Amino acid sequence: MNQLNEKGERHGYWEKYYPNGNLWSKGNYVNGERHGYWEDYYPNGNPRYKGNYINDILHGPWEFYWKNGNPWYKGHFINDSLNGYWEIYNEDCSLRLKEFYL
Repeated sequence: MNQLNEKGERHGYWEKYYPNGNLWSKGNYVNGERHGYWEDYYPNGNPRYKGNYINDILHGPWEFYWKNGNPWYKGHFINDSLNGYWEIYNEDCSLRLKEFYL
């Protein structure tokens, strides 16, 4: 965990923590770039986002959350661009908007 490659770049599984001991983020690096599934958290321990990277680019399904843990945005990225249907929620979890991106 939290290893560097021969070039001094982050490589492999990494975790980062807040000063209060709660998990901040976790995921994999490949030669200094985020690659694969990642999770990020608020200092209170609730999720901030969950999603996939390919070579440090957002790609695949993503979910973003309000500080209270309720969903905020849900959808897909293709090469860092919004793609397909995205659902946007109010903080009380009620659906605010559904949008489609090409």
